Amino acid sequence: MDHLVLTTEADWQRLTDRLVLDDLHVGQRFTSMSHVVDTDQIKRFAAEFDPQPFHLDEDAAANSLFAGLVASGWHTAALTMRLLVTGGVPIAGGIVGAGGEIAWPRPTRPGDELQVVSEVTEISPSRTKPDKGIVILRNETRNQRGEVVQVLTATLLVPRKPQASTCPSNPTREDVVAGTNTHERNAFSLPGHRHD
Repeated sequence: MDHLVLTTEADWQRLTDRLVLDDLHVGQRFTSMSHVVDTDQIKRFAAEFDPQPFHLDEDAAANSLFAGLVASGWHTAALTMRLLVTGGVPIAGGIVGAGGEIAWPRPTRPGDELQVVSEVTEISPSRTKPDKGIVILRNETRNQRGEVVQVLTATLLVPRKPQASTCPSNPTREDVVAGTNTHERNAFSLPGHRHD
């Protein structure tokens, strides 16, 4: 079952404090809470997921192209996701990615306080699935000096507010058939009935 489909009024009521495609507009901005990155966090993440010397050892990092200890880009990405999920962008159904591009213009260092500023840059309702659409969200993760340490341009799958036609309280056979594709219509057609 698609967890983004809101099929009943109860589903909708549970998520009224969250935004759906119909609530968003191009240029809309969101700002997350902040998170301070410390040396222990950098080393713990690196030891498990990106064990390179400039993430693990101050002396080795001092002699690297970074000239000091830095967080893995993937650590910055993980922190960005956490900041988005815990208050950055309140999307109904969660932040569900369908793709994206990521860049790290400068490293995250111990003591950096990260915050994510997000902007809706594109909205595309689905032509084939009226219950959802695509949103392009540009996310800049910034440190306490306002320097951008990561840019994530994410393609998100976002649900739409249920419409009476897509959310009947007592669906008829025609409602069910109308909501399926041609192959499914043929598979569920009664003998002697044709659906074009």
